Amino acid sequence: MGFRKRKRVPFRSAGELDAMEAAGAVVGAALVAVRAAAAPGVSTLELDEVAETVIRQAGAVPSFKGYHGFPGSICSSVNDVVVHGIPSSTVILAEGDLVSIDCGAILDGWHGDSAWTFGVGELSQADAELSEATRLSMEAGIAAMIDGARLTDISHAIETGTHDAERKFDRAFGIVDGYGGHGIGREMHMEPFLANEGAPGSGPLLVVGSTLAIEPMLTLGTTETSVLDDDWTVVTDDGSRAAHWEHTVAVTADGPRILTNRPS
Repeated sequence: MGFRKRKRVPFRSAGELDAMEAAGAVVGAALVAVRAAAAPGVSTLELDEVAETVIRQAGAVPSFKGYHGFPGSICSSVNDVVVHGIPSSTVILAEGDLVSIDCGAILDGWHGDSAWTFGVGELSQADAELSEATRLSMEAGIAAMIDGARLTDISHAIETGTHDAERKFDRAFGIVDGYGGHGIGREMHMEPFLANEGAPGSGPLLVVGSTLAIEPMLTLGTTETSVLDDDWTVVTDDGSRAAHWEHTVAVTADGPRILTNRPS
């Protein structure tokens, strides 16, 4: 009697994970440099130049630049922009802005992909809690990256993390519809798609070496978004602020391994 082998989330060898972590370290360094440069009066194009310089000086290539025609090395998404904001000389940061920076790099053919939300100066309490809730949701998803789990176990963990944060902060958050994480390796976006909500227990199996980019996106209001005329910039339909956190993560025999750590 034949049986079908269960589909698995693509996996890498130990050496390949080390190579991905090297790419991820470049991304982490670029994000730290961008955050240090983000101040009132600075344009998002200037932040893009900071990131590209860090990436290229490390001997890596910005994976976003030219990706389906995208012009930047980072996605710089400010306030009501959820993801895919195009760096621009006309987007000038101001005190209290909520900034999400998504960044990717290719080193020796391997991809790292990570995003970070932070404030320019002091954030409002609502914005600070939104960013922290998104981070906590990501952490919950990362914790579910274990050998033998199913793909939607991670989706469910992210959703549960969001609801836990809602109780913690006594505030509702919108889980952005239609966007989520993805497989990653020698390409930036690979199968499978990882939803940020859903029932557990289905989808491909995670095994040692499986790699995913985990990236919740939350808002202070709606779950509905629209893409602007530039065909990239995704904004909340109600103008509410959004946050986006992401790490590239691998399954190991010892638990989840973050491949995009930032230098402290």
